[in-house]
Amino acid sequence: MSVLASFQRRLEGKVALITGGASGIGESTARLFCKHGAKVVVADMQDELGRSVCADISPTEASFIHCDVTDEDNVSHAVDHTITKYGKLDIMFNNAGINHMLKPNILNISKEEFLQVLNVNLVGVFLGTKHAARAMIAARQGSIINTASGVSQCVLPEFHAYVSSKYAVVGLTRNTAAELGRFGIRVNCVSPGGVATRMTEGLGGLGKQEFEAMMSSLGYLKNVKLKAEDIADAVLYLGSDESKYVTGHNLVVDGGLSFGRACVELAKP
Repeated sequence: MSVLASFQRRLEGKVALITGGASGIGESTARLFCKHGAKVVVADMQDELGRSVCADISPTEASFIHCDVTDEDNVSHAVDHTITKYGKLDIMFNNAGINHMLKPNILNISKEEFLQVLNVNLVGVFLGTKHAARAMIAARQGSIINTASGVSQCVLPEFHAYVSSKYAVVGLTRNTAAELGRFGIRVNCVSPGGVATRMTEGLGGLGKQEFEAMMSSLGYLKNVKLKAEDIADAVLYLGSDESKYVTGHNLVVDGGLSFGRACVELAKP
């Protein structure tokens, strides 16, 4: 029974910091982590929503901190806050991200719009990794998990900035895994397929159910609809000791969407 209980609470005694944790994949992961015994700090710019999520999870197991991942002082403070509050940092989930409106013509994308997406999706991951590593190197252990995307395996011409940022996240993940491994720190990323979240809401004029149905029809794996909770399960694996010898890995969770004809269909105008 003790072995079963240990497996059921796979993050017992661990402390995690989750950026973009107030909604979508981040929220689902925060809830799952706490269910498995972790203490969680939710870092987000959605203050009211973040506090509400933490209160609903548990006032003692989850706490909120305002954080703009493009601001290094904010990220550094979030890491320091986590260590002050819970004594350590075992898991850093760099999950905050944004997309941009459909722009099938690169001539219509401004430099400012391109940089805005890269600043959140890539620079935010860099800063989170940098400051998590600062805390984890001394402890000689830790798991850093980054949110990439299934589009890091294919093309999506309507989203040049988003796709560029996610390809770069995979490269940064592998590079930092190579550097930080000697300190016992694992760095991996998870690449979701199309998940119906606030970020994808209204994309292409589709509602949540329509979006889920479209993504399900495009993937090779049938009779399954991808949910934010499914990505949280993958992050749980990468954060737990079950993946203790896994580093530099891009865990793609997209029902096969990115490895063939389905992704080509998605990229058609």
